[in-house]
Amino acid sequence: MKDHVSKFQRIVIKIGSSLLVDPENGLRRAWLDSLLADVANLAKGGKEVLIVSSGAIALGRRELSEKGIDLRDGFLKLEESQAAAAVGQIALSEIFSETLKGHSLVAAQILLTIGDTEQRRRYLNARNTIATAISWKAIPIINENDSVATSEIRYGDNDRLAARVATMCSADLLILFSDIDGLYDAPPATNPDAKLISKVTSIDSAIEAMAGEAASIHSRGGMKTKIDAAKIATSSGTAMVIASGQHQHPITQLAKTGVGTWFDPNPNSISDRKKWIAGGLEINGQITIDAGALIALEGGKSLLPAGVTKIEGEFQRGDTVEILGPNGHAVARGLAEYDAKDALAIVGMKSSQISEQLGPSARSSLVHRDNLVLDG
Repeated sequence: MKDHVSKFQRIVIKIGSSLLVDPENGLRRAWLDSLLADVANLAKGGKEVLIVSSGAIALGRRELSEKGIDLRDGFLKLEESQAAAAVGQIALSEIFSETLKGHSLVAAQILLTIGDTEQRRRYLNARNTIATAISWKAIPIINENDSVATSEIRYGDNDRLAARVATMCSADLLILFSDIDGLYDAPPATNPDAKLISKVTSIDSAIEAMAGEAASIHSRGGMKTKIDAAKIATSSGTAMVIASGQHQHPITQLAKTGVGTWFDPNPNSISDRKKWIAGGLEINGQITIDAGALIALEGGKSLLPAGVTKIEGEFQRGDTVEILGPNGHAVARGLAEYDAKDALAIVGMKSSQISEQLGPSARSSLVHRDNLVLDG
């Protein structure tokens, strides 16, 4: 029987709150034990495995409810989510550590915030920490540091965080375990004729349109964040699969059956710096361009003001901006060479006019080609 996982060497596995924690009964311990047994088998076979785990908030809610603080129903305030995460994270890390120890493996807990992936220096530090843990044969257990996050906590963001981790560590495969076995061409809960899409070679507008929204207070990611994750992962050369995690031993099940939606990686390799740009989660502004500028970008050129038709957002120089084509769809992203105010001042100008507007030290491009990555 074909093993659909064995050809990959470095594998990132993302598990969501709805799989890990039952709101009524707490941690699904038997399921987690079976997953970690699968992880141990992969590690003993020479594979490098990283786990991105949700569940700290959901588990913290459950733990606190047992102490008479009932947080099981409804949405939490930011500070309540942070405190629940602080409680749940301790319990979750202890369980991962003890279970992996039973397989003669060491767990390495790594908590990340968005700043750790969006700021280049912190990104490199996080990447080096993960790489060192892997070199020591430890199993990195990675989660967003929800207990100190300053923006609204979105449970589903761990899909994109997992993709960011996969690109950060140059993983070969990202597995997103879900409560559904992949992407369907219609909502399977309401349409009995919905068909599972087993393979996606490129993510176009039709694929994005199939993504639904979120499902519950414990898992707000839905299919949309999984498609976002696929765009991040595949653009950097990492294959991805969305598969059901409802079974015991879900990795073994996936390896045997291959059932899920598999996303092909982009065959055109890019530099580590461009992987960081392509995988960015924070978009600070948008630049709309005309057809001529789009052709220039596709030919490997920088984005010049002459081809820009609109600037949106309050970005600063060095911030990540999204570049939209004439039809309004995203075609690229990159690092802005100008603050938004100055960018607005030179929209549509030829290179010879820019220095007259902003002075002799002005740069000729709005986004330099070395800091620009085309979508897809």
